[in-house]
Amino acid sequence: MDLSVNYLGLKIKSPIVVGSSGITNSLENLKKIEKSGAGAVVLKSIFEEEIQYEYKHLMQEESDTEGIALGYLDYYDYKIKEDNIKKYIELIKSAKSTLSIPVIASVNCKSSYEWTFFAKQLEEAGADAIEVNLFILPSDFNMSCEKVHNTYMDIIAKIKKETTIPVAIKLSYYFADLASFVKKVSESGVSGVVLFNRFFHPDFDIENFKIVPSNVLSRSSDLAISLRWMSILSGRVGCDLIASTGVHDGASVVKELLAGADVVQVVSSLYKHGIEYLEEMTDELKAWMERHSYTKIDDFKGKMNQINSPNPAEYERVQFMKYFEDKKYDLA
Repeated sequence: MDLSVNYLGLKIKSPIVVGSSGITNSLENLKKIEKSGAGAVVLKSIFEEEIQYEYKHLMQEESDTEGIALGYLDYYDYKIKEDNIKKYIELIKSAKSTLSIPVIASVNCKSSYEWTFFAKQLEEAGADAIEVNLFILPSDFNMSCEKVHNTYMDIIAKIKKETTIPVAIKLSYYFADLASFVKKVSESGVSGVVLFNRFFHPDFDIENFKIVPSNVLSRSSDLAISLRWMSILSGRVGCDLIASTGVHDGASVVKELLAGADVVQVVSSLYKHGIEYLEEMTDELKAWMERHSYTKIDDFKGKMNQINSPNPAEYERVQFMKYFEDKKYDLA
């Protein structure tokens, strides 16, 4: 049975890839990931926002210092960035010297300024590809949809200009024109689009009046969002499609592949069950393929996408109709 697939132009042994997370931030875990059968690994992201926050915190600490020189702050701006990038480059080099599976670097950014130069340094460190996690929360009342789009495309263009290795773009579903925008991104020269990134969601601690994280890990029900869009976009874009969020077992992997995913990323299920759970997911995939007499992934990839569906409208239905009509509830 052949589980090998192409991922961003790279030949990998399995369609199950471990996504960017705290799990992929140490060489010890990376070794376990490879041993457990993952096709590739995406390292924990280096965050533009974290580096900016670190610098902002320093600025606040120094604000009470009299006569502080601008050059001093410029030095710390440079030093903070250099230290963060150096640590990340060391992780890439260690992973590449130890692992045989592809090592994908990850950058989480929201602007097209100097941060795009990260990409070149990550390539020089030996990364096989780069995944760029892009998300601009549409909360700015003065920012038009066109400006948001242009920011995304500007970041993509600058990173592509800096690198020669494959680049994947991780997007959210917060677009009124999601299908056309993903198509536009896929035609920009990137090698893949990841559907979708996962966000920090705020909740309220009503006793201590604090904002706290909510739903840190994905749930199996989250699969429905990427499954719908994977099915709709499959066969209609100019690059690989990578599924992410809500993949908690082997059946979820099968579903995303049937929808047309080239690769399926997992994270939350490994937090819940351990890295070795990759082996169980792979065994479930193999058992399903054996039951249906498939010998390779291409035998069934995209079999249930919208293009191949006898009823394409099912993928675009957004309102409940007959489902609730058939249900009887005692509301007394």
